[in-house]
Amino acid sequence: LTGKEALTHFPSLGGPGGSGPARGHLKQCELLQLSRRQKRLCRREPGLAETLRDAIRLGILECQFQFRSERWNCSLEGRPSLLKRGFKETAFLYAVSSAALTHSLARACSAGRMERCTCDDSPGLENRKAWQWGVCGDNLKYSTRFLKKFLGQKRIGKDLRAKVDIHNTNVGIKAVKNGLKTTCKCHGVSGSCAVRTCWKQLSPFHEIGRLLKLRYDDAVKVFSASNDAVGHSELAAPHRHGPSAKHPALPRPTDLVYVEDSPSFCRPSKYSLGTAGRTCSREGNCDSMCCGRGYNTQSRLVTFSCHCQVQWCCYVECQQCMQEEVVYSCKQ
Repeated sequence: LTGKEALTHFPSLGGPGGSGPARGHLKQCELLQLSRRQKRLCRREPGLAETLRDAIRLGILECQFQFRSERWNCSLEGRPSLLKRGFKETAFLYAVSSAALTHSLARACSAGRMERCTCDDSPGLENRKAWQWGVCGDNLKYSTRFLKKFLGQKRIGKDLRAKVDIHNTNVGIKAVKNGLKTTCKCHGVSGSCAVRTCWKQLSPFHEIGRLLKLRYDDAVKVFSASNDAVGHSELAAPHRHGPSAKHPALPRPTDLVYVEDSPSFCRPSKYSLGTAGRTCSREGNCDSMCCGRGYNTQSRLVTFSCHCQVQWCCYVECQQCMQEEVVYSCKQ
């Protein structure tokens, strides 16, 4: 679930020659790029295929939003080659994908789109009453448990890349957990809090994406080190107190980790299309994004709605205005 899937609409659940929602669900599972074991799990969970596709779109759009001003803008071009390497960008892709899956599964449970899970298990709150009052909590406990089963994570990866990928996947899951908060609603007369219901609610995914982008900016380069105490190798990073320290430090569970330095992404390569033609901000990121090649300046007229007024009773009437806009784009 890292961007290789086609962003096309699934077929309708019914339709000629079909047998209703069950057949549509199975067809959706086949369209996703999943392993044989994952497809078996998908077929057993009605509603899962649609939730997985929601997660794919959510992760891709959030990644592109967070990197819209960077040289690498999370485009789908070059994604397969990027995923074979151990760059910081690969780390972010694993984290944002697992976060999107966790978030989407939890929300699907609370929305009633999954058959095998319901609202969160907040004390004293029954599902029927929760849906009636519109306070069905996001079921993060089921989401994380199912996700680890779906991804088939092993406790110890076979090599350095496997350990790094599992670590970054777990960083994404933890980012969603950190955004879980308790929300309460009053049911008393005239808004009084004679009766109060509380439930668990996830943060908007933009907040999780922003947190993961901060983790990307502070990502830690790691290597594999032997640990005699536990009898196997583990991830290690240069000591935080300087290179003179005797022992390497372990990356924190919230650190994004990578194993090799990223390319510049300035020129077209198998990892990206480069930055030629990308729009930039002259006062902000043009110098960095254009990699010293300079940028073109172009004026254009844009149309927008203006002088809007509310008309009786129920619609807004606007005029169309035009203004000149200056656009900057990186040279070839």
